[in-house]
Amino acid sequence: QVQLVESGGGLVQPGGSLRLTCAASGTIFRISAMAWYRQAPGKERELVADITSGGWPNYADSVKGRFTISRDNAKNTVYLQMNSLKPEDTAVYYCNSVRTNNWGQGTQVTVSS
Repeated sequence: QVQLVESGGGLVQPGGSLRLTCAASGTIFRISAMAWYRQAPGKERELVADITSGGWPNYADSVKGRFTISRDNAKNTVYLQMNSLKPEDTAVYYCNSVRTNNWGQGTQVTVSS
């Protein structure tokens, strides 16, 4: 089992930036791919980005060029840097440990003027 705690969400104006952080417990973090998902009201949860244990990222088309996923294995932490935010990025963002399919509690991101 991996426990995940997200932070960094909030209210930001369109065009602004936020950095989400996911802190993980346990040594399995270092060998697990990690992912960020999001779920907007009335919509299904969707993959935003994932990153292999070796640091190779993958992005949904909707966020390519604007979001960057990264990880620090020494700190058991994965990040999601979100730039040029749009109102349609508004959602609850969840961290996921791919190997164990554990989820964090989510952090709300609201993009609005």
